[in-house]
Amino acid sequence: MNRRSRSSHLGLLMLGSQLLQVGLDNIPPVTLAVLALNVYLYLFPAAPLLRTCVSVQQAYWQGEWRRLLLSPFHHADDWHLYFNMVSLLWKGMNLERRLGTAWFIYVLSVFSVLTGAVYLLLEGLLTELADDQSYSQACAVGFSGVLFALKVLNNHYHPGSVTYVMGLPVASRYASWVELILIHLTAPGTSFVGHLAGILVGLLYTSGPLNRIMRKCADLFISNEHGSHRNYYRSSGTSGYAGQSGVHYGYFHDPPGYHTASYTGGLTEEQQLEAAIRNSLDDRGRGNDRRGRPYRDSSDDVSAEEMRWRRRRRFDS
Repeated sequence: MNRRSRSSHLGLLMLGSQLLQVGLDNIPPVTLAVLALNVYLYLFPAAPLLRTCVSVQQAYWQGEWRRLLLSPFHHADDWHLYFNMVSLLWKGMNLERRLGTAWFIYVLSVFSVLTGAVYLLLEGLLTELADDQSYSQACAVGFSGVLFALKVLNNHYHPGSVTYVMGLPVASRYASWVELILIHLTAPGTSFVGHLAGILVGLLYTSGPLNRIMRKCADLFISNEHGSHRNYYRSSGTSGYAGQSGVHYGYFHDPPGYHTASYTGGLTEEQQLEAAIRNSLDDRGRGNDRRGRPYRDSSDDVSAEEMRWRRRRRFDS
C-alpha cells in the first residue's frame, strides 16, 4: 500500500476543475454526494489507511468488519482519488439517470459492501490454494472495485457498442476484462483481485441472481413500511393517506362483477399503470417545467428496476 502524500494536491485541483467544467447542476444528487464523501474522507479520514483498508487478516481473522464500509471511501493519494472520482462522475451521470436516484443509491450501497466481501473470498481462496499467507495480508483501499462493477452494469445497458480502453476499440461486453488486464500490466501496484471482485459483482447483478434478490428485498421493505397503513385503510373500504406531498390516495373496493376489460383493451391493472407512467413521462417531455428547464423528452431511459419501484410505491402508498 502506498503511503498517502500530502505534499501535493494537484489531483484535487484537477478534480475540482473537472467538476466545474461539467457543472455541479448537471451532476445527479447521489453521484455528487458520493463524490463529496470521498473527497471529505480523503481530507479528513475516518482512520489511518492501515486501519481502513480491507484484508482477510484484518477483517476476517480479527473481526474488523467495519473495514468493508470504510475501505471503498478512502484513497491512498490525491491521484488515486482523482482517477476514481472522474470515473465515478461519468458512470454515475449515466447510471443514476437511467436507474433513478433511489435505485442507484441502493445499487451503490450493495456494490460497495459486496465488492469487499467478494475480495475477501478471493483472497482467502488464493491463500488456501497457493498456501501463501501474503494473500491474506494484502490490504485494499479505494473505490475502483465498485467502479468496475458499475462499468459492467453500464456496458450491460449498451450491448453491441464499442468503447475505447487506453485508445483501443473494444466491444463493450469485453471492455471490463481488457481494462482489468491492461491496468494490471501498466500499473502493477493496483489490486488485481480488488478489480476482479468488482467485475464479478457486476456480473452477479447483470447475469446472476443479485438483481432479483435486491428487488425482492426492496419489495419486502416497502411492504413492511406501508403494511400497517394498507391493512387499516383497506379494512374500512375507503381511505385517505396523506403523503409528503399532501396528496391523498384512496383505496376503493370494486363492486361485484365490475371489470374494465372493455375499456382497457384487456390490459391488466399492472400493465395499465405502467402505460400510464410512461405516458406521463412522455407528456412531461413536451415543454419546460416551472423553472424553465426542459423536461426529459422520452421515458426510454427508465429502467425496469425504476418502473417496478414506482409501481410498488403507487400500490403501497
